[in-house]
Amino acid sequence: MASPLRTLRVAGGLRRSLVHRPLRTISTTSGPRKVAISASGIEITSGSSPEPKRVTLPSIWLRAEEDVSYRYWGAEIAQDPPTVEYAEVMEESGGEKGVGTLTKLIREYGFAFVANCPHTPEATEKLLERIAFVRVTHYGGFYDFIPDLALADTAYTNLALPAHTDTTYFTDPAGLQSFHLLSHILPSSASGKGEELGGQSLLVDGIHAANILRKEDPGAFDILTKVRLPWHASGNQGITIAPDRRYPVFELDEETGEVHRVRWNNDDRGVVPFDGGVSPTDWYDAARKWYSILTRPDIEYWTQLRPGQPLIFDNWRVLHGRSAFEGVRRICGGYINRDDFISRWRNTNFPREKVLSQVIG
Repeated sequence: MASPLRTLRVAGGLRRSLVHRPLRTISTTSGPRKVAISASGIEITSGSSPEPKRVTLPSIWLRAEEDVSYRYWGAEIAQDPPTVEYAEVMEESGGEKGVGTLTKLIREYGFAFVANCPHTPEATEKLLERIAFVRVTHYGGFYDFIPDLALADTAYTNLALPAHTDTTYFTDPAGLQSFHLLSHILPSSASGKGEELGGQSLLVDGIHAANILRKEDPGAFDILTKVRLPWHASGNQGITIAPDRRYPVFELDEETGEVHRVRWNNDDRGVVPFDGGVSPTDWYDAARKWYSILTRPDIEYWTQLRPGQPLIFDNWRVLHGRSAFEGVRRICGGYINRDDFISRWRNTNFPREKVLSQVIG
């Protein structure tokens, strides 16, 4: 087992020394004589008189909080949805500014549209790869499908889908998800077009909705954070996927107590258990309250996907759904891991030194 490296900061930069310090040599009983906080950083005094040793650690050694201005929204977001130009994201000669804009919008709003993308799966896949590699699941990697029930999943139908998150059955649900409507072919019997054919997409800010539930019904909120549910994907022959353990609908940040991740999909949920002194009846009462908030008109954002305008959203925060539709829609897209998205966001929006101070602590 490799021993830890001592981390040193030299001339404002991060350096890792070549001096290995085995854990057994690190004392847990002795400490500095004095620790004080000053304008320049943390002043540490150690050793004995008459020549004590003093060292000042710059304040950046203190773990920096991630600078995120979360912007919660409801139906009003339709007036000005977050959008970035495809050409800006794909531009490489000017650095990563466009990718930084895209990832910042997704981090703050939970989703973003990319305008004026070529109407091809190849261009869409390259767009996603500007963020990170496309995640491979039991459905494959980058997807390009029509509603033909090629796989046993409701996405491969033309049915209406209520607001939900994807891949609830993974220990680590997909971080980002993307949809790009490449075409919508009308049935021969259809006379209408556009919204008349259905297929409108639904987005709901899950953390915003959870915060409303917490305010209006703290008891219901508490139940949905405590009762751990079985999640699974077992509709296709030879595939039975479930997380490493049961997870609640809301997972909270251990430091802040705020909602960190929403996991909600009735099609992937197993039997509600007795858990933590809460009965299934209590859970269903709480779930009904949660569902009533998700379906409020001022919470739902309905929009029509169009060729040339891919949608990318945070699957840990934003729930998605759709209305039923006629005809044949061709949609492409893919999943991206959460960790890879956050890494890309950090490294395209903050100086390297600040990124390291966030992750190293």
